Amino acid sequence: MTALSPLLIEEAVRAALKEDLGHGHDITGASLIPSDAEMSATLNAREEGILAGLTIGLSAFMQIDPDCEIEVYKYDGDLLASGDTIAKINGPARAILTAERICLNFMSHLSGIATLTARYVQEVDGTDAQIACTRKTLPGLRAFQKYAVRCGGGMNHRHGLDDGILIKDNHIALHGSVAQALETAKANAGHMVKIEIEVDTPEQLDEMLAHGSADIVMLDNFSLEDMRKAVEKIRKEDSKMVIEASGGVSLETVQGIAKTGVDIISVGALTHSVKALDIGLDYGV
Repeated sequence: MTALSPLLIEEAVRAALKEDLGHGHDITGASLIPSDAEMSATLNAREEGILAGLTIGLSAFMQIDPDCEIEVYKYDGDLLASGDTIAKINGPARAILTAERICLNFMSHLSGIATLTARYVQEVDGTDAQIACTRKTLPGLRAFQKYAVRCGGGMNHRHGLDDGILIKDNHIALHGSVAQALETAKANAGHMVKIEIEVDTPEQLDEMLAHGSADIVMLDNFSLEDMRKAVEKIRKEDSKMVIEASGGVSLETVQGIAKTGVDIISVGALTHSVKALDIGLDYGV
């Protein structure tokens, strides 16, 4: 899996710490903990899941105080059992407790994404379908959320609007037809740019196939029966075209979608409504 840039990590963690520290210091820590106090603490999984965001979380301790010493026992992408120790932190007590919440916020959220992604991946095991995320991400956290999807065994859709052309329903409506939207896109795209088009009906699919300018077709909210027929038709017309399914995808429906023969299943829920994985920091364990 592709690692995250250290520059992105440093910038995001620093922004989170600045937000949490407000005017500059942890009042509780300064009031209750002697400046020379040392402590030992462990990061522990409190439920089963897939770890993601470890380096991001640990960066919070090091940015507050580089004297923190960290031992790592689990790594991003690892399966966690409830009770597993992920890492041990030794160092100044004030620094560890100041950084605690930022560390856990990142790790719990990103591990939740990785865990949910892994469940979707497991559901489509034995098919040729891959699970992909979308651009339905939290502002400022897209790179991290998409990284977490990769930790869970999924793949990334576009990172941004500049990655490729994706013609959606409103683009088609503005141009008046699938064919016209494709022609305009083809005329303005460079030779390195791929074109994907979203179709909502079998009729739009037929129009797209007649035009033949798309590299990828997205079957949006198709019934399973219509999706099977669409996949069969596309394979006959253009065996190289990538077929994506989207809309209404859940853990209950994803296996059926995968069995229609699509290549990619995009799931917005991986990032926009995920439950955090329960991870805690425990003193002296």
